[in-house]
Amino acid sequence: MRCPFCGNVDTQVKDSRPAEDHVAIRRRRFCPACGGRFTTYERVQLRDLVVIKSNGRREDFDRDKLERSIRISMQKRPVDPERIDQMISGLVRRLESMGETDIQSKMIGEIVMEALARIDTVAYVRFASVYKNFQAADDFEDFVSELRPDVKPEGG
Repeated sequence: MRCPFCGNVDTQVKDSRPAEDHVAIRRRRFCPACGGRFTTYERVQLRDLVVIKSNGRREDFDRDKLERSIRISMQKRPVDPERIDQMISGLVRRLESMGETDIQSKMIGEIVMEALARIDTVAYVRFASVYKNFQAADDFEDFVSELRPDVKPEGG
């Protein structure tokens, strides 16, 4: 594994342990050339996925991109980071198990929103606001009103 600090290809594994509920291996590495320490993760990849964007463009599926967008929506929320890792691993497994190598970006967005809705409503609304491209406060209001149970008007 190449050192991210100096580029040396001769790095050493100092510690390995299971991570993300035993679906990945976390390795602590050391670079003898610069003394840098870093962590890598090893995961099973069932198939290479290709994302079909709404404009028809194709790009390789990027787990890190998915993870970044989910973590942004979960910022400062009272959700255990381990739970987030498990959710992301579950989402990736679900996508890889669908039997298709080409997946519409819309399908990925819907699956992520479904998972976020079960974990944290605020993160769900945050993600939806970007995914559905909310333009005004009314867009938030309309979306949130769909989350609330019907409230009967007073006196009626």
